[in-house]
Amino acid sequence: MPPTYLPSSIRLTAPIILVGHSYGGAVITNAANGHQSVKALVYVAAFAPDTGESVATLLRRFPGSTVEANTAAPILLADGSRDLYFQPDKFRAQYAADLPETETKLLALTQRPMAERAMTEVSDVPAWKAIPSWFIFGTRDNSIPVNLLAFMAERARSKKTVTIEGASHAVMMSHADAVVELVEQAAAAVRGVTAPP
Repeated sequence: MPPTYLPSSIRLTAPIILVGHSYGGAVITNAANGHQSVKALVYVAAFAPDTGESVATLLRRFPGSTVEANTAAPILLADGSRDLYFQPDKFRAQYAADLPETETKLLALTQRPMAERAMTEVSDVPAWKAIPSWFIFGTRDNSIPVNLLAFMAERARSKKTVTIEGASHAVMMSHADAVVELVEQAAAAVRGVTAPP
């Protein structure tokens, strides 16, 4: 995975906090490298790979993910790459079991495919080794096993890890207030102020 995703022309004076969900965690792990303005990383049911790891290798490290079983046949693109998406009838159980069925039906039909290479691309030196991180995830995440999420949080020396009983992979939707609160705590920490109660 290339070490830089943020444009080098970014010149913000305020501290930047990068927040990533799912494979977006792998993106922020690499995007923050070389950007002095990034002061915190918040992983929301997200992957936090180490050097040489990919999302796929992390998923093989701990049992429990049903991603492979619930992924539909890949879509071959013109450039030879492939897109992946969840089978619509299995989407709710896989991704958002703690959301109302009416909402998950719409999510299943409008889901954006994921590039297969997002699963297989290996990580560069992880930013979480130098930048403080915060983690939040649910105990009923069928995409990333809870043991893997806890392992990555501990390995990254998470400043605070919030585990929500019964929350799915879509924790940012089912428990939005808790996610916002953790982001606010990370922001307060990097500014050296106390977060609001």
